Amino acid sequence: MQANKLRRLAASVLKCGKSKIWISPDALDRLKEAMTKEDVRLLIKDGVIRWKKESGHSRGRARVLQAKKRKGRKSGEGKRSGTKKARVKQRLRWIANVRAQRAVLRKLRAEDQLKGEFTYAKLYNMVKGGYFKGKKQLEQLATGGGK
Repeated sequence: MQANKLRRLAASVLKCGKSKIWISPDALDRLKEAMTKEDVRLLIKDGVIRWKKESGHSRGRARVLQAKKRKGRKSGEGKRSGTKKARVKQRLRWIANVRAQRAVLRKLRAEDQLKGEFTYAKLYNMVKGGYFKGKKQLEQLATGGGK
């Protein structure tokens, strides 16, 4: 049988397109003898005729991009849509800030570095009230670095 007719039969048996059919160039004599769909099924079973798998979308570029984002890249002003408050809730930002300041306060108390009129309890309440902008300001005031 001619190769193009064989390809068409194989495509109908395998339920795929003609372009997806692979025919082994080594078994040309067996291909000439094939006449019916049953013969084609036998050739498929023997591996003379095969179905080419579809190539999917590559995720390679997506993985590279994901790795960069994990590192903190690709998050400049041009990539942002939404205000600062919309991107990170104010309450969550406040919680993170307060936890960081309280950790610094505990560290200073453990190292016995609290100087001046500020006791641990007073500084703790100042942190709670949002007195400090960040950890550095808290450290400066607690260690007597300036008022």
